Amino acid sequence: MSPNDVTVRELVATDMAERATAWLATLTHEQRVQAQFASPLAPDAEAERLQWFYTPTDHGGLALRDQTARQQGLAMQLVASGLSEAGYATVSTVMGLENVLDQVEGWHVNWGRERGRDPGLYWLRLFGRPGDPVWAWRFGGHHISLNNLIVGGRIVSTTPCFIGADPASTALLGSALRPLGGPEEAARELARSLDPDRYRVALLHESAISDIVSGNRPTIAHGDTMMHMQDLWRGRFSDPALRDLVDDVDRRAEEGSGYTEADHAAMAISVPPTGLSARDLAPGQRHILRQLIDLYSGRAPSALAEAHSAHYAADDVLDEIHFGWAGSLRAGEPHYYRIQGPELLIEYDNTQRHANHAHSVWRNPRSDFGLDSLAEHRRRSH
Repeated sequence: MSPNDVTVRELVATDMAERATAWLATLTHEQRVQAQFASPLAPDAEAERLQWFYTPTDHGGLALRDQTARQQGLAMQLVASGLSEAGYATVSTVMGLENVLDQVEGWHVNWGRERGRDPGLYWLRLFGRPGDPVWAWRFGGHHISLNNLIVGGRIVSTTPCFIGADPASTALLGSALRPLGGPEEAARELARSLDPDRYRVALLHESAISDIVSGNRPTIAHGDTMMHMQDLWRGRFSDPALRDLVDDVDRRAEEGSGYTEADHAAMAISVPPTGLSARDLAPGQRHILRQLIDLYSGRAPSALAEAHSAHYAADDVLDEIHFGWAGSLRAGEPHYYRIQGPELLIEYDNTQRHANHAHSVWRNPRSDFGLDSLAEHRRRSH
């Protein structure tokens, strides 16, 4: 880590601490009980911190709808401190899409709460006190999960970082709204640019898998296969009708993909990665791959995003990255792609709702949740 990178991480952490402190100062005692857990150094708090979701389940914390207008504004200032300007705009757009999805589904979807699709059900939770040697914060709701850890006054982790969109494309007056259109089109451009031999190496499967493979696991390991819908919630529903609904969503997704257990095994996360090595890409294709990676690391605060971009500008670093594709190359048809290296896992799928429901995640297999930095802190402190 360069001195400049350290300074950048300190500045981001300071901004986060100031925003978090301002938000906490406005909360009542009852709100704080929901909003603030113990430090990540406490086992129970750490177990909760490592739970993350992208389904419309209880993400844990204080929901926006349970805050005053001023508190909501301060909460969103903290959210913005963990994102670039474009990242914040994307997250805000996805939150607003809950209103559109409500209409798409005929206003009647029920997930065991008063409103099935609710833009107020995005939760913010702190772990520890802002400015402490170790503290963290998490923001999430349907199709959003942001996870940040600060150690020693520096932001050390911003992953897992999940952003989805349903609908992935919706009509506007005179145009279309596509929150994840950039990452989808860039990957398709790269896949289409491959000659037949290279495309065969990149092709992970003829058909697209129905969801990201890493799911909402706290850590990633060789052999991980796709998690099914039933396992992506905070516990199982007690209502039989809701359990049946989840089962039905999963069944329809599996029927749509046509996957068997053997297909899922073929699509498992593997170390070393499957797919086409960046070493085998032409210069122009390597440029597209770098741009594609930037569209994910660019979610982070701008100064951090620039450091990520500089990291993958090095040829030897990019050489360790693999690109894989599954499904159709035609726009509007189900597809999936994966970008994987020692410190990078990107997954994108757009398969459900007739390929108009996208999931994307940016992860660091070595440092998700800052577990490596936290282990080092514990070692030095004891």
